[in-house]
Amino acid sequence: MANADAHYYQPAHGHGLKHDPLNSIIGPRPIGWIASLSAAGVPNLAPYSFFNAFNYRPPIIGFASTGRKDSLNNIEATKEFVWNLATRPLAERMNATSATVAPEVDEFVLGGLTPAASRLVKPPRVLESPVNFECRLTQILQLQGAAGDQIETWLVLGEVVAVHIERQLLVEGVYDTAAARPILRAGGLGYYAEIRPDAMFEMIRPR
Repeated sequence: MANADAHYYQPAHGHGLKHDPLNSIIGPRPIGWIASLSAAGVPNLAPYSFFNAFNYRPPIIGFASTGRKDSLNNIEATKEFVWNLATRPLAERMNATSATVAPEVDEFVLGGLTPAASRLVKPPRVLESPVNFECRLTQILQLQGAAGDQIETWLVLGEVVAVHIERQLLVEGVYDTAAARPILRAGGLGYYAEIRPDAMFEMIRPR
């Protein structure tokens, strides 16, 4: 039986609210801050709020491009990308790289960020970011609805082939999530959340 106090809607018919609640409910979400290179060698850097990890071994991460954006086109052509951790000190510069600009515009410059050479792939890393994953493309999947109709959204999956972590974030061999002060997308028109030490708690999975 439905909760009489619940707001009920079918997404296909609209949500009836001021703002779609979906990406506020599924949140906060990790940010896919993706660096890529065009076939001509032009750098691109853009944040994606539909991002996550999908496998341990090999490590596979992915992000969804709603619409055919430069990152998708670049990765389709070159088969490589770099994920960079977005942190609170870098939040404003990360936001600057979300501007809708022409493909020939370098978002590293827009965000006042330093491109650093990667070890195994051609796209540069964000030097200021404390964690970088160098990735090689594994799959690009165009999403489809329940009726089988194709959607103008593509899931880009890549295998992490090299990892860079600032040593100060490793405490006795354990990565300190909160010390990096990662930011996450929290829905709305511009809401974000920051992970701080007081937000952390531990719960061991039953054996």
